[in-house]
Amino acid sequence: MDNTDNRLAYILLTLCSTPAASHGVLAERLRVSERTVSNHMKQLEGELKDCATIRSSQGKYTLHIFDAERFRAVRARILAEESGFNSPGGRMDYVFGRLVRSQVPLLTDELAYEMNMGRSTLVSDLKRLRAALEPYGLSIQGRTSQGLTLQGREQDIRQYILERCYDTLYRNYPLDVEITGLVRKAFAASPVGRSTQQRFERSLTVMLDRFLTGHPIGELSPAFYRLTIRPEFETVNALMEEIGSFLHTDIPVEEQLFTLLPVVGMRTPADVSEMRSIQLDPAMRALQDKIFQQIRLEMDLWIEAPELKEEFLYHLMFMLNRLRFRVRLKSPMVTEMREKYPLAWRMASIAAQVIQRESGLEVTEDEHSYLASYFSVFLEERGLNGGKPFRAAVVCGTGRVTARLVAAQLRRVLDSSSELTLLSRDRVTSEALENFDLVFTTVELPCSTEKPVILIREVFNEQELRHKIEKAKYWNQVDVPILDNNWFVMVGLLDESRFFLLDGVDTYDQALERMASSLVAQGQVDPEFLSRLRARERIGSTVFDHQVAIPHTVQRAGDRLVLAVGVCPRPVRQGDREVRTIFLMGLPEDAGRDTLLVRVYEEIISITRDGALLDEIAKADSFQALLRALYRQA
Repeated sequence: MDNTDNRLAYILLTLCSTPAASHGVLAERLRVSERTVSNHMKQLEGELKDCATIRSSQGKYTLHIFDAERFRAVRARILAEESGFNSPGGRMDYVFGRLVRSQVPLLTDELAYEMNMGRSTLVSDLKRLRAALEPYGLSIQGRTSQGLTLQGREQDIRQYILERCYDTLYRNYPLDVEITGLVRKAFAASPVGRSTQQRFERSLTVMLDRFLTGHPIGELSPAFYRLTIRPEFETVNALMEEIGSFLHTDIPVEEQLFTLLPVVGMRTPADVSEMRSIQLDPAMRALQDKIFQQIRLEMDLWIEAPELKEEFLYHLMFMLNRLRFRVRLKSPMVTEMREKYPLAWRMASIAAQVIQRESGLEVTEDEHSYLASYFSVFLEERGLNGGKPFRAAVVCGTGRVTARLVAAQLRRVLDSSSELTLLSRDRVTSEALENFDLVFTTVELPCSTEKPVILIREVFNEQELRHKIEKAKYWNQVDVPILDNNWFVMVGLLDESRFFLLDGVDTYDQALERMASSLVAQGQVDPEFLSRLRARERIGSTVFDHQVAIPHTVQRAGDRLVLAVGVCPRPVRQGDREVRTIFLMGLPEDAGRDTLLVRVYEEIISITRDGALLDEIAKADSFQALLRALYRQA
């Protein structure tokens, strides 16, 4: 289904498959304005009438169904109306199907007649179809009065069919039951999952249709033939012999290799034993090492998770096959990964650059999303495996029932690995509280403690509490620990001495020198800090997008992360790029394994994606102005 052509159907399917659909995400996916999305929502509400309603809150839409039976009927009608000749996408698929199967040029007037539509509408659809075909190296040649033909390689025609219009062209032409039985028998004992098998069957359907109707794929590039040494090819080759015997024909190796592509480009099996049964390309270990080394070089982050690293090797192998042979694996979470996991997305960008440099293959946005999902897991597991479980005490003075009510609410806020212990106010001592990472209390404590303390009511605001808990996790790592509801943990690393209004500097190096020299003079970093910064810059620029730089290197004056912010009233140049805001970090030894560094990176990258906030920071003329800018509750 083409999102831009079938908007109502797409929106309805999205609302059915997710608890809340973001206004902005829908606009981006449909490539329309948010106002257009609002208009479509009103139109959809009119269609749903009394069986369901769409509610909007804080930029997100939710679907509420009142009459399930009537809703299913309306849903089926909308989906049916948005297919076929009622939508440009449906008409484009029909025209492509006629062109791809026709042995003679097609006249526009005859096409318009059989589709029962005006000639001008068809001409408009042909223009859209030509634009859709262009990225695949396909074109429609000829004149409307003399007849039109489809031109391009057979391999590209098949790729267009699989990615754009398979359901339309083949929904009424399923594989023979005998052939699907042979396929399932062939893959019964293999690690190929159901989704990969379904994609294999789609490729097999297209291959048999095209090959048996006189459209062989022809000679392929050498990279395809190298796949014949893979164990998976033996399975496919044996299967094709059985299918060929059933159809009384010989299926050439090129056609077999075409059907093999979904298998060599499959998703990594979830079962570890199945994954390990697949032959791993030994070149993947060297590629993985280069990716992790580049991430350490650019961001000083170490990736440690042996089991996940092994899975990542297989992911790299399958991903490179998909890129090399143009097997598209659509990711449904591109926007979500970019927005929710900005640091993982940045790490994936570094990985993509290494992959392109080493293999010459450009990583697509979908594959970028899958890379980011792995890095997000690396980061999440780093936090979960960072030591003992997070232990919290709950102190109440109004009875055990109240304490249990508070604890029940807290369990909804804390992650499942956290440990909660209920304590009576009468039994609380400083020594007892030393065993906890955080103390929640509904009453004034009868003793002092060095642990972070959050005073709560019996019924509290969960979102506000989440921010305070997050800050408590870094209590011993920041210089100014404050348990407020500000989302930015980095504020606890800043003070007046670490804010720099960089007026009068002409170059990026001068800006770094002013900031580093001041920190050295105050004893916050060691005397060699500036020279290491400059050496780091020679290896590779630390200038990010949106005129932001994140220079960083090890500092040996202490064991804590040092963060300083510099703003340039007049942008300074670093090579061919401009810089307005500098987040300078002095990292303690072994900081790459530190969860605080991960959190600070996430916050800085999130700032670079908020134009209004970034502009407010860049215009800050005092430390107080910077603090006002760095306040966000959500």
